[in-house]
Amino acid sequence: MSEKINIKLKINGVFVTLEVLAHQNLLRALRDNYYWDVKCGCEVGECGTCTVLLDGQAVKSCTVLAAACDGHEIWTDKGLGLSTKLTARIQDAFVECGSVQCGFCTPGMVVAATDYLKNGGKPDRTAIREAISGNLCRCTGYVKIVDAIYKVAKDIEEGLL
Repeated sequence: MSEKINIKLKINGVFVTLEVLAHQNLLRALRDNYYWDVKCGCEVGECGTCTVLLDGQAVKSCTVLAAACDGHEIWTDKGLGLSTKLTARIQDAFVECGSVQCGFCTPGMVVAATDYLKNGGKPDRTAIREAISGNLCRCTGYVKIVDAIYKVAKDIEEGLL
């Protein structure tokens, strides 16, 4: 039988204690505790649907051991959208630009876009493509996704956000 351990995290601004298996990845720990906005795609770090911010940096939660996150801060797409103007604006831009097709990649894309823009990302389509390159869209909706991120980057550049 696998050993269970308790870890303390700050998830979406709230301190929580989770009981996890010692070998469990962060993706499974989050989903097992009702953070269903963190999607499960490949579970090997290829698709990016499980992207979250860990201490402010975008990571694929399927590649991170939950136990290694003890004492750290996690933000999911939903939490970011409810608490930051930037992410809420990115989510709105995804709708405005028709970037949400099947929606499966959207949470990971939004978190990757948030990471890019909060770290000084510019309205540069090549740089935006690079920033989201670890996130796969099953519907191949990359043009509209890049358009949405570009739109928000322009808003930031023009002082509108």
